Amino acid sequence: MFDSESLIRYGGLLLVFLCVFCQTGLFFCFFIPGGGLLFTAGVFIATGNFPGNIFIISVVLTMASFLGNITGYGLGLKAGPIIYKRKESWYFKRKHLYAAETFYKKYGNLALTAGLFFPLIRSFAPVVAGMIQLNFRRFMLFTFIGSVLWIISFLMAGYLIGIMP
Repeated sequence: MFDSESLIRYGGLLLVFLCVFCQTGLFFCFFIPGGGLLFTAGVFIATGNFPGNIFIISVVLTMASFLGNITGYGLGLKAGPIIYKRKESWYFKRKHLYAAETFYKKYGNLALTAGLFFPLIRSFAPVVAGMIQLNFRRFMLFTFIGSVLWIISFLMAGYLIGIMP
C-alpha cells in the first residue's frame, strides 16, 4: 500500500500531491512516506517514467506542502482553544503546550523550516503552531522556505541519482 514506486506509477502527480499535502497538513497522516515519494518521483522524472518537467513538478509539490502546512495551522487554530480548556490527565499536561509555545518563540523559525525534513515534526509542527497561535505571517514565510528546500532537495537527490548511467 505504501510502496512509493507503485503509488507514483498508478497515482501519478495527483497522488503524490495529495500525499505531500496530507502528510504536512493532517497530523493523522504522519505515516505517509513523503520523503520516499519525493525521492522516487525525482528518479522517475530523470528516467522518463514520470511525465513532466522537474521544475513544474517542484512548483506543484511545493504548493502541496505549503497548502498542507496552512491547513495544519488552521486545524491547530480551531483545536487550540478546546485543548487549552481540556482537563489535565496522565497523558495530557497543559504545561506541555506552554513549553511548546516557549520553544516556538525561541526556535520557531528553525522548527518550521527544518522541521519539514523530519517526518513526525513535518506532520505535527503546523498544528502546534496553530494551537499556540504563532504569528501567521511568520508561519507562512518559514513554512514556505522549508517547503521549497524540502521538495527541491528530495526531488533533486532522486533526479541526480536517476540521471546516472
